[in-house]
Amino acid sequence: MLKSVAVPIIDDFAMFEFGVICEVFGLDRSYADIPPFDFRVCSTQPGETISHDTGVRLIAPYGLDAMEDADLIAVPAATIRDHYPDELLDGLRRAHDRGAILLSVCSGAFALGAAGLLDGRECTTHWRHAEALQQRFPLTRVNADVLFIDDGTIITSAGTSAGIDACLHLVRRELGSAIANTIARNMVVPPQRDGGQRQYIEKPVSDCEDDTFSELLEHLTDTLDESHTVSGLAARAHMSTRSFSRRFVAETGVPPMQWLTTQRVLHARLLLETTDLAIDEVARRSGFGSATLLRHHFDAEVGVPPTRYRAAFAQR
Repeated sequence: MLKSVAVPIIDDFAMFEFGVICEVFGLDRSYADIPPFDFRVCSTQPGETISHDTGVRLIAPYGLDAMEDADLIAVPAATIRDHYPDELLDGLRRAHDRGAILLSVCSGAFALGAAGLLDGRECTTHWRHAEALQQRFPLTRVNADVLFIDDGTIITSAGTSAGIDACLHLVRRELGSAIANTIARNMVVPPQRDGGQRQYIEKPVSDCEDDTFSELLEHLTDTLDESHTVSGLAARAHMSTRSFSRRFVAETGVPPMQWLTTQRVLHARLLLETTDLAIDEVARRSGFGSATLLRHHFDAEVGVPPTRYRAAFAQR
């Protein structure tokens, strides 16, 4: 169970990426029936000011020993440097050795790499830093085309808003869809973008600027249990199938049927958590039609079959 979060910061940290972690894990949302996390911002020199290139100064109340028993170590972005504090790298290694989850946002991946924790793994960072990350840590496999990568106990994410996606994904993975959706709703952000979306979508967030697509996605969300085809959706949008598919990817980052499958799996997760509906009925209401098809897509996206997911996350 994810209960405690430690956030180590160093000089020239990135304010937005640090704020993303604070927003997801650091706020008390007990008003929404979400137990607060034990949230600890820490540094090598607790109580002393830490610089930021805007002139802002931050004081971390905890030393890096706050990382020693935390369930999650969330590493925000910071200016990339040749050397990271040995105390930080040693703390990251110990956290990994004891099975804690490590999550980096943007250039925070360089700290994980410096600790030797990305060797042999696939990871990501902001596309501008991807080549430098690969060159500095040649034993890792850097994928610059995705928003985040979940490699079990290590999650790496691309820049800025991709950090929100990675954090909400982790909450969903560990605590369930209902809690992730509540946090997202309070942040006024979409509850999930798939990690495999490419970083280079024309819009950096999931909401569509084009009213045609906004209305279409709303229609799809309201009719997940109905049959949809790309040609039918293109006709609804008054476009050719080819133009529609290209514009859909430009707006959302993924092809239409992949987007629809992800939304159906999300809806199935919520039904499994919050109802006692039979699996066949969950499949029907989420648009998969049969339990067999639901199990196929659910296992592919979530990593466990629906029955195991329900056993872990059903609200009592």
